[in-house]
Amino acid sequence: MEKFDAVVIGGGPGGYACAIRLAQNGLRAALVEADTLGGTCLNRGCIPTKTLLHSADVYYDATHGETVGVTAGNVTFDYDKIIERKNAVSKQLSGGIAFLEKSHGVTVIKAKAVLKDRNTVALDNGETLTCDHLIVATGSEPAALPIPGIDLPGVVDSTGLLNMTTCPKHIVIVGGGVIGIEFATFFYRLGVQVTIVEMLDRVLGPLDKDVTNFVEAELKKNGVELVLGVKVESIEPGLKVRYASVKDGAKGTAEGDVVLMAGGRRPNTKGIGLDTIGVQMDRKGFVKIDGLCRTNVSGVYAIGDINGKMQLAHVATAQGTLVADHIAGKPCKQLNYNRIPSCVYCNPETAMVGLTEEQARATGRDIGTGVFNLSGNGKALTMGENKGFVKFVFDKATKEILGFHVIGPRATDLAAEVAAVMECEGTISEIGSTVHPHPTVSEAVMEAAHACHGNSVHAPKARK
Repeated sequence: MEKFDAVVIGGGPGGYACAIRLAQNGLRAALVEADTLGGTCLNRGCIPTKTLLHSADVYYDATHGETVGVTAGNVTFDYDKIIERKNAVSKQLSGGIAFLEKSHGVTVIKAKAVLKDRNTVALDNGETLTCDHLIVATGSEPAALPIPGIDLPGVVDSTGLLNMTTCPKHIVIVGGGVIGIEFATFFYRLGVQVTIVEMLDRVLGPLDKDVTNFVEAELKKNGVELVLGVKVESIEPGLKVRYASVKDGAKGTAEGDVVLMAGGRRPNTKGIGLDTIGVQMDRKGFVKIDGLCRTNVSGVYAIGDINGKMQLAHVATAQGTLVADHIAGKPCKQLNYNRIPSCVYCNPETAMVGLTEEQARATGRDIGTGVFNLSGNGKALTMGENKGFVKFVFDKATKEILGFHVIGPRATDLAAEVAAVMECEGTISEIGSTVHPHPTVSEAVMEAAHACHGNSVHAPKARK
């Protein structure tokens, strides 16, 4: 039986970062991971999908270069090599994490863990670990929807799709959330026929409606079929997806050679002993935590996807480092989830921080907006990617930034600037008075801030 100051269960973005920070804080830490370091993000999620999207972007640009004066003939893609590169990138990053853990003195154990009590962890290799502090970071997995035919060959979740080595000719994607839209983008940019079937009346439901309208228009323009406001009733042999309208029950069918089930993710909280030690969970299985990620059991923390706050890798990492500092007795500031960016890697990219316009108006405040179209941004035009816009939602009385929404090139990078200003409780005026470099896409953020006051010099004068 080996004793540690803290044991972290799960080596994803939350767990591996927590273990390193624990070691940096002078604590003896163990990191237990049953699979590959990096968790879903590095191996079955963020990194693999972005690697695939880059390959699709290179192919798409090579076959659509005429507008910038570049013509390439006989351009093809090798799907096997696309998958090989995806695997190589994930392997390299996972290996890097192993190196980091070792360099910081973290004990990494490849095993499956089960909690025996708040201080004891049993491993399937026969070892037992004891600790003063326990951090559970077991992540999530694709949710299995209760649909007849979901077990048919050719019906896959995101993990199964990432392991496929044959490119489909027509893919039907059940679910128009982040996962569904990113895979739709990857495949349509390779020339694959794509159909999205979604129960809501729009894709990317949590995003600002101006953004989702833009995304839908771009998908349709690129040949993606959107079947919205319908509920899937069954999947039949031949991969026929049968659905019915939520509104009037009207029936329909979508057929492809692959069906992707992209209906969200569920927490990995079963079978690891959380119930044994009395950790409280909600009806969906997410662990209940306070602002410092503490469970109801003293000394036991839950970070990342399993607590359901925001199922994002960067949130898991932030929670992990927060917990490690709290355990070490350092001053800690609770995360403000309203100031954390969310990103979707469609094309153009989109990102948001804070509230949508609809959510902001529901607060009862006097709400203003400022929008700047990327058609007026020099850098975006030079790139041939001047589609999209930047939008601020703000409180007219205080000039407080309530929401930021961007769709266009570099959108997922631009969100960090606004998140930082919001974290410092800055205002629209302070972003507007910050001189941004030219020519950059970031200038559009400044221009949108100016638009909040009606004085963007690179936008047409608004008609009264």
